Amino acid sequence: MARNFRIAPSILSANFAKLGDEVDKVLRAGADIVHFDVMDNHYVPNLTIGPLVCEALKKHGVTAPIDVHLMVKPVDRIIPDFAKAGATYITFHPEASEHVDRTIALIRECGCKPGLVFNPATPLDVLEYTLDKLVMVLLMSVNPGFGGQKFIPYVLDKARKVRQMIDARGLDVSLEIDGGVGPANIREVAQAGVDTFVAGSAVFGAAKDSDPNRYDTVIGALRAELAKA
Repeated sequence: MARNFRIAPSILSANFAKLGDEVDKVLRAGADIVHFDVMDNHYVPNLTIGPLVCEALKKHGVTAPIDVHLMVKPVDRIIPDFAKAGATYITFHPEASEHVDRTIALIRECGCKPGLVFNPATPLDVLEYTLDKLVMVLLMSVNPGFGGQKFIPYVLDKARKVRQMIDARGLDVSLEIDGGVGPANIREVAQAGVDTFVAGSAVFGAAKDSDPNRYDTVIGALRAELAKA
């Protein structure tokens, strides 16, 4: 079945001193979604951004979907804040919620689209009961906390399993992957059933400031590989 591939640059790797301009440029270059990596220095060993940054980008004029990946524990407290700030998708890790079904419902009540995130070694069991309530499943292909890590190959097997589950139930659920994705492996990842690709270092990190078309070059390379999938 043909899939609509979407590229979601992670602003974790962007130049925060020029964040609005950076986001504008990647969207003009063909990115589809703005990906937010929200870390609390508790659930993961790093501290990043909160709802104020999301709100600032919306006020800056960003109209593309904003995909907020919550690497925080507990999650329920911060969900309404990101919804109010303009998030489109809100995804969370099941082990960071005391009541997964309730958190999914909270995201919907706040007007956002819910998704679950699975770390590389986290089992997929919870999907048996929640998949039909989700809009997105995000598979981490690195252990969360830092950008620039190498892709963990066995996550491709998980991707195939999730794609099989989605298709077997006839659901319209996006399958997203995050971590170590770039032109060298994005085609293989797509062939495993993934349709949405978070790329931080591959987009912001690989682009050279001296190249005025730097984001067009990088995103064009990703698109070219996806066209072969």
